[in-house]
Amino acid sequence: MTAVSANQTVPASRAGRLLPRAATYVALSVAAFVSVFPFIWMMISSTNTSIDIIKGKATFGSAFSTNVANFFAQVDVPLVFWNSAKVAILATLLTIAVSSLAGYGFEMFRSKMRDRIYSLVLLTLMVPFAALMIPLFMMMGKAGLINTHIAILLPTIASAFIIFYFRQATKAFPTELRDAAKVDGLKEWQIFLYIYVPVMRSTYAAAFVIVFMMNWNNYLWPLIVLQSNDTKTITLVVSSLASAYYPDFGVVMIGTILATLPTLLVFFVMQRQFVAGMLGSVK
Repeated sequence: MTAVSANQTVPASRAGRLLPRAATYVALSVAAFVSVFPFIWMMISSTNTSIDIIKGKATFGSAFSTNVANFFAQVDVPLVFWNSAKVAILATLLTIAVSSLAGYGFEMFRSKMRDRIYSLVLLTLMVPFAALMIPLFMMMGKAGLINTHIAILLPTIASAFIIFYFRQATKAFPTELRDAAKVDGLKEWQIFLYIYVPVMRSTYAAAFVIVFMMNWNNYLWPLIVLQSNDTKTITLVVSSLASAYYPDFGVVMIGTILATLPTLLVFFVMQRQFVAGMLGSVK
């Protein structure tokens, strides 16, 4: 009787362990499907006509080549993607450069006003962008920067969130390296450039992915500042196609897919570095 009861408890214990794992996989599968479904729907809709998309057709059609041809006929694709890439890359590089310097300084240099200034920087996260649009527009107008890409770049250079991110990541930076570099006679900018940046490269990679996606998908501020077709980005162009009096949703889906591909490419290329940077690893 003892042997039989022992044999019965072993499958029961295995079932008890498998059920939570199965529930976890089911929940993750549902979450993955919900996350990927919009992109799948875009791919399917890009092959259908606008009427079929309105009807909710969920199968592939034969209008893909027509939609692509109509999109390239209505949009100056090289110019639009050049505008988006120029704004996104320049804004990302400037934001990372300034924010990493600020995060490094807030963590490495101690003073009586350091924490107060840092708290003021974090308080700016509580101010909604809608409250800043009119003052920013007036400033750019007085500076003569309306309808220029510089007007998009300037407000994004100092990011309170990225400064916070770099300061938190800098807490894991080995201070012994900085002390040893000072003993060897390196100046502060040399320590930052030749020691801090290589050691924190995973943090820089994660910040690059985050900031690039934010700037590539930026919509509201470019919509206010950019007023001519020669300066518009891909997000503004897709929005204008979708808001037409008779929108061609097949063309809109082609534009949405093309606008999504650069961010997907950046994320998948830098996926490992992004995960390592978000986990706070220092190498």
